[in-house]
Amino acid sequence: MKQIAIVSGKGGTGKTVLTASFAALGGENVVVDCDVDASNLHLLLHPHVKESRSFSGRRVAVINQKKCIFCGSCKMYCRFGAVNRKSFSGNFEFDPVACEGCGVCARVCPERAITMEERLSGEWFVSETKYGSFVHAKLGIAEENSGKLVSQIRRTACEIADSEKSDLVIIDGPPGVGCPVISSLGGVNLAVAVTEPTLSGLHDLERILDLTDHFRIPTNAIINKYDINEKTSNHIEARCQERGVPVIGRVPFSTRVMESVSKGVPVVEYDGSDVSEEIETIWSKVRASLS
Repeated sequence: MKQIAIVSGKGGTGKTVLTASFAALGGENVVVDCDVDASNLHLLLHPHVKESRSFSGRRVAVINQKKCIFCGSCKMYCRFGAVNRKSFSGNFEFDPVACEGCGVCARVCPERAITMEERLSGEWFVSETKYGSFVHAKLGIAEENSGKLVSQIRRTACEIADSEKSDLVIIDGPPGVGCPVISSLGGVNLAVAVTEPTLSGLHDLERILDLTDHFRIPTNAIINKYDINEKTSNHIEARCQERGVPVIGRVPFSTRVMESVSKGVPVVEYDGSDVSEEIETIWSKVRASLS
């Protein structure tokens, strides 16, 4: 079983459009949407949910008012300002948004009146699509530990691939270079970095290439909407050559892409445009890189 991750240094470069097209071209593979903070691949794959499970990403402090002796140790040692005292009752209470779940308050409480309880942070799903199995998730608003959730759904996707004898897991990675991206890239056989022909696009591509270099992950690059600035596209390709990163595709700009997205259809199934032909060529190169 091989794993590929489609990533980018910023959002909006076209990762999900490419991932959906790869899923359509690949046949019965397992697809996983690791952009759990803002998942949208389901809009193109139209999954039928078979299984859903809750996710607890972090712990929050809860105080037993019957045991509390109002010593104020919790407030004194909380470095996040998450402990407040009610003016009318004198009871201490915890702000669940400010609480980082470090557990210091529970450790210093002399009466053991504070416990750390897991907080429901989101859900993850195992679904079926016409392209194969699909694992995805939904993280709650302002919730944390998305890297932990990414690890969970990736592990599940690999287990499904093993049970279904699938030879490929396709990962739609989150944007940027933070913890969720690192969780998406760990152990993959190939990273496909998507960029746009702008100076900020080049800068963000450099960041993601630094990350894949650090983890020694073979990486290919794709320049999306290359024809809106061919001079910058040439500059990006030259920079990739300097870094030993093959540019396996230049996808042209087309309004047909947004039409396909608005209709909820992978662009390679929407029409036979230049974009579809280029993505099919890119997919052939990706498969060749994995062989």
